[in-house]
Order: sequence, then structure tokens, then C-alpha cells
Amino acid sequence: MTARVLVVFPHPDDEAFSSSGTIAKFIAEGATVTYACLTLGEMGRNLGVPLIANRETLPSIRKQELLNAAKAIGIQDVRCLGYLDKTIEFEPFDKIDEHIASIIEEVKPERIITFLPGYSVHPDHNATGASVIRVVAKMAKEQRPEVWCVAFAHHTVVDNGEPDVVINIEPYLYNKYQSLAAHASQVNVKKMFGDFKKDYKSIVEKFGTEHFWRYRFE
Repeated sequence: MTARVLVVFPHPDDEAFSSSGTIAKFIAEGATVTYACLTLGEMGRNLGVPLIANRETLPSIRKQELLNAAKAIGIQDVRCLGYLDKTIEFEPFDKIDEHIASIIEEVKPERIITFLPGYSVHPDHNATGASVIRVVAKMAKEQRPEVWCVAFAHHTVVDNGEPDVVINIEPYLYNKYQSLAAHASQVNVKKMFGDFKKDYKSIVEKFGTEHFWRYRFE
């Protein structure tokens, strides 16, 4: 059992889509999870359907959505790092790296979940994953946490092979559902899932597993 896990993503809702079932599973098994979220997703394209936000209110709404989603998963330690949405790739490497390194030094995770650089579509995703990899690569081999990467670019499997880790999250599907529902400004969970009870079989088929690539440093 992994005792300490650090999750590092740039936007509220990244965790819900990618790994909320896996995180809920770790917590149920006794792990302590810290979530470092670099931005508040204040440049998100959606403002809710029907509208629940405007450009001025969206940052505070998305922060509360993040906290609600974390609660649905079971995460108690959420760090909002204060960077601006859609700017991570332009931040000085050393600034973000030092920030992430300080959290790793404090938390001492045995495993980190983040994006796979170059295979995660959004520039913020790739820049966040790249920072984590740079930081962990500088650590002594015996001190490095295992890094599980999320990726969904079309050429991911061609370049990297099939995912190394496939997690059955069926026992935690409702946690995933609730975490996605918490991000109401960005996600129409009923459109995505359908009726949770009525459409359960198809939901399991579509969302019942989560996939990760272990990053190989050598």
C-alpha cells in the first residue's frame, strides 16, 4: 500500500477526469493524498449550462468546485499554487520547479500522479508534467517517488506502448461521478454519464478503468 501520494495538475477538473477513481481507491486503502493545483482554471471556456458564472466570478467558483471535488474523492490537503491559467508554459522553469520541489520535500510522496509531457494535449498539461519530471529527475535514484503519468494524445500508445498501469475503479465510480459533478461550471455530468443507476452498465464500460504510464527516468 502506498502511504503518501502527491497529485500535480494545472486545472481544477484535471483530477476528476483523469484519476479521481484511482485517488479515491488509494485513500480508501489508507493513503494520504496531497493535491497541488497550479491554477484556478480562470480562462475556462465554459461558464455553466445554464450560466452560473461570468469572467469575474469564475475563479472563485472554480476554486470552490475544486474543493468540493476533492471532498467527493476524499482529498483533505489541497494546495492552490496561484499561477494563471494558460500561462504555465511561459513561467520560468526554475520558478515552478522550485515550487513543486518544495512540496515534494515537504510531503515526501512515494508516488506522484501528473501529466505525461508531450502527450497531454494542453500546453499547461505538458508544462506541468515536464516540471514534475525535471524535479524528480534531479533527485537521487533511491529517493525518487514513482511517477504515474496521464496521457491522451492520439499518438501516445504508438510512441509509448500500452499503459503500464490499469486501475479498476468500479468500486469508486460514484466518487468519480461526484467529483465531475462538482465541476458544474465546466462539466455536464448527466450528459457525460447519463443516469448513474439506469445507465450503470454502460458507465462501467466507458469509465470503469483509469490508465497511467510509469515514467522511466533511465
